[in-house]
Parts: sequence; structure tokens; C-alpha cells
Amino acid sequence: MKNNTKKTLKIYWHYAWKYKVSVFVIIASIVVASLIGIIIPLYFKQFFNLLTSDQDKALIVTELINVLFIIAALELVAWIFWRFVSFLNPHFQLKVIRDLSVMCFAYLHKHSFSYFNNNFGGSLVKKVKWFTNAFESIVNETIWQLIPLVINILAIFFVLSRINLLMGLGILIWVFVFLSVNWIFIIFKLKYDIQRSEAETTITGLLSDTITNNSNVKLLNGYTREIENYSQAADKLKLIRGLSWRFSNIFDSIQGFLMIALEMVIFYIAIKLWFKDVITIGDFVLIQAYLLNIFMRLWDFGNVIRRIYSNLADAEEMTEVLNTDHEVKDIKTAKNLVVNKGKIEFKDVIFNYNETRSIFKKFNLIIKAGERLAVIGSSGAGKTTIVKLILRMHNLDGGKILIDNQDISKVNQESLWHNVSLVPQDPILFHRTLMENIRYGKPEATDDEVYQAAKAANCHNFIQDTAEGYDTYVGERGIKLSGGERQRIAIARAILRNAPILILDEATSSLDSKSEKLIQDALDYLMKNKTVIVVAHRLSTIRKMDRIVVIIKGAVVEEGSHKQLIKKADSVYKKHWELQAGGFIK
Repeated sequence: MKNNTKKTLKIYWHYAWKYKVSVFVIIASIVVASLIGIIIPLYFKQFFNLLTSDQDKALIVTELINVLFIIAALELVAWIFWRFVSFLNPHFQLKVIRDLSVMCFAYLHKHSFSYFNNNFGGSLVKKVKWFTNAFESIVNETIWQLIPLVINILAIFFVLSRINLLMGLGILIWVFVFLSVNWIFIIFKLKYDIQRSEAETTITGLLSDTITNNSNVKLLNGYTREIENYSQAADKLKLIRGLSWRFSNIFDSIQGFLMIALEMVIFYIAIKLWFKDVITIGDFVLIQAYLLNIFMRLWDFGNVIRRIYSNLADAEEMTEVLNTDHEVKDIKTAKNLVVNKGKIEFKDVIFNYNETRSIFKKFNLIIKAGERLAVIGSSGAGKTTIVKLILRMHNLDGGKILIDNQDISKVNQESLWHNVSLVPQDPILFHRTLMENIRYGKPEATDDEVYQAAKAANCHNFIQDTAEGYDTYVGERGIKLSGGERQRIAIARAILRNAPILILDEATSSLDSKSEKLIQDALDYLMKNKTVIVVAHRLSTIRKMDRIVVIIKGAVVEEGSHKQLIKKADSVYKKHWELQAGGFIK
């Protein structure tokens, strides 16, 4: 996967800087608290020098107590500034995390229909979650570890250089070497962290896919196969995780050795300086305090940077989503679609799927305002593609589609969808109440309007028979309802929406005769005073249409009413009709 680290950090900084006052106060508080932490050992140096001095003990005790009071006051001030950080940081982070989450949600939902068809829902959820979690982790590491580390090292170098320049430079050079080795190792390990993140995405997607299709796993005897697939994915993740952990253990060993070496060298130099009366016993305490400070910070540095890059590796998958252009998007001058009549025109439309499968070559079709048009044809002929193109699920490769003489590629997509209602073959419902699912077509609708739509769609009675009535939750994707019940809820939603253009895509193809009769009655009500497009395999559903269009290989081969087409001796429609006549038409 492409490294998007800089892009990720740029996004984080953009949203963090919206709260620049909080950022400034947090950083300033860290700087003050960290500097006080460097000043305090200077007073401990004075404290231990007093203990070894030849002055009167009573006077020494007084001075020691004074030093303790100064140390206590400094500790209190540092504590106050660290409390500023600890209370302001969550307030700041919660705002930014909320903004990032909303931004991801908004950008993700602007991707095309085909984008969601090509990506696991569970993987996309994971990417959004990890993107916001990564920000929280990175900010915490920066605030509590990285900024104090930089301030401490610079301040310690300044203080020790005042005692002995060689000692100060030695520590600074050692820190530079230590951090360089850390950085090289981190960059080396990053590719394995990215592979681990990708493996975790794969295993999450596999888990999500099998949970969604749990009935297929059971009924098609896929249990053993899916366990094997999941085990293989888990083995790959285990291997990559194992490599990452082993590299970390090796480097921790190297870090420990470098720290021991520095401590021995610095104290060797200190002994020589003490022998020459350049430093005091208190300086040994000061040096040890500073070395422990550096070691603690730097030991964490390796882990901190590795955690930051690990989080960045997790976040990069969402960054890739955010840097993927939306396939179908509004032009800058897009206007709202205004539908007064509902006339639809396909003009020389050219469309291919993935540049490999040609569907339409200069396809032309006019649907008159208020006309009820049926589209039939064999699978792959292009029927459903007509629906998808009207809804602008894909961009055209040529030509244009007009609604009331307005090119739909030049209108706002939201306004297009506002004027078109779709009742698909298999409606997908939210895991919300029946009331919420019906009202989704018109959020401002009153309860009475919902009830009237439900009655018109022949679903009011079955809703009342449920335990909670309109407050009944339907389960994920509406799984608690039968196919016919979901269809009637979708029709009720369309009735409530009352858009001027209605599309029925195989709306009754998988229903039993009783359900089909109920839905046909609801559809008759729904189709009044609208431009209607019906895509169907079952010809019994389209006999009442004003016009029937037969499509073969992306071209209109014949058109007319049911009566007109059934009279033609060589009619393709007639052949389809005769094939189905012995089944469910009577």
C-alpha cells in the first residue's frame, strides 16, 4: 500500500489547528512544566552539597529546609501546569475526533455506489474507527512523550554544558546517534506494520462478510471452508505480527546496551572532573538525575515512535479512502433539478463497465412525461443499467441523459435523487423501527402521513399485528421481515416520498401470488400521476403499462403496448409471453 503518512499527518494537523488556542495553551503548559522539571535537580544538587559542607549543622538544617520549600513550590507549579494539560487535552481531543469522524462519514458516503459494491462494509467501518483512534493515540504520545523529550534534552544539554562542555556535547552526540538508530529501525519496521494493518483489514472484512452471510455459511455447508479461510488469514496475521514483535525485542536489547555504555562513560568523565575539583558531590546527583530522565524519555522514545508509526499505518487505509477521488461528483456549477413534467431522454448514450464490458453504444430512448414504460429483456441486456444511469450511479462514457431537458450530469445529485423514487427487487431496510424506515422517504412527514402511506401500500395491517407495531425494529437489512413485507415497506416509503419519477426494478419478481396481488394493488396507487419505469422479468406485472420496450444487447429491438406486441407474429415480446403463459399469469 502506498505510504500516506505525510497526508495523514496533514489531515490531523488541519483539524487540530481549528482549535489553535487549545494547542497553544497545551504546548506552553508542557514547556513550562518540563523546564521546571529540569530546574528541580539543580536544587537537589544544592541540597546534597549542603549535606557534605563543613558549615554549622544548625545553619545547614535551616538552608536544607529552605531548599526543600523551594523544591516543593516548584513541584506544585509544575503539577498545576501538568493539570492544565490533563484537563484541556481531552476537551481538545474530543472536538477534533468528532470532526474527523464526521468528515470521514461525510466523505465516505459521497463515494459512488460501485465503490461500496467493491469494498467490505466491515472493512470500511474499521478504517474510520482506526483513523480516529490513531489521532487520539498520536496526540497523547506527542503531548506526554515527544514534546517533553525535546525540551528535556535541550535543557539538560544546556545545564551540563555549563558544568563541562565535553560532557554536554557527549550526551548530545549520544542522543543524536541513539535517535538516528531508532529512526532507521522504525522506517525499516514500518513496512511490516503496514502489512500487519492490511492483514487485519482482510481478516476483519472476512469476519464481516461471513457474519452478514451467516445463513449461506450454514445452509450451503460452508462452515468448514470458512473456518479454513479464516484460519489462513489468521496465520498470515500471526506471521506478520510475530516478525514485528521480534524486531522490537532485538532493538530493545540494543537500546539497553547503548544506555549502559553512556552511563559508564559519563560517570568515568565525572570521576575525573571530581578528582580535579571541577564538580561536586551534588553534581553527581544532578548528572544521575538527568541521565535517568534521558534514559526514561529515550527508552519510551523508541516505543513511542513505533506506536505512532503503527497508528499511522492503521490510519493510512482511511487516508487512502480520503485521497480517492469520488467517481461520480457534482460539477461546480451544478444546479438543482426541477421536474415539472417528468420527461426522460437518453441521447446517444455510451456506457461500458470497467472499459471492458460494453453495454450501450449510442443508445436512444424517450420516456414521455407521465408515461408508464416497461423495460424487458434477457439478463445482461442492459435493463438494470438504464435504472442505474438515470440514478447516476455511474458516469456515462458518452452522450447524455435529460430529465425535462436538464442534463443530469450537470445537476446536483441530491436534487436528482429527491425527484426519483426507486423500489428495488430486494429492498434494504435500516435496523430501525418500521416508522423510521417508512418516514426515511420524507423525514418531515407526520405520523398520520406515515399511516396513510402504509395503508396505501397494504402493510398497515401486518404492522399492527407485530408486538410493537410501528415501533418494531426490523433487524439488520430488514431481516426480521419477509420479502413481501419488505417490499410493501419500500412501497410505503415511496408513496410517502411522492417523487414525480418512479422506478420499479424487479419489484415483484421474487414474491408469491398473494404478496404479488397485495403489492400490485399498492403499485397501482403509487404509479398515479407519475413518470414510471418498470423493469421486470415477470411479464404479468407489465400488461397495464402504456408502452413496453424490449432490449437486446443494449439496443431497443421493439416497442409498443402489450396488445400491439402480442399481435406481431415475430415479436420477441410475444415469445417471452408464450414461454411464461403456462406459469403464473393465469
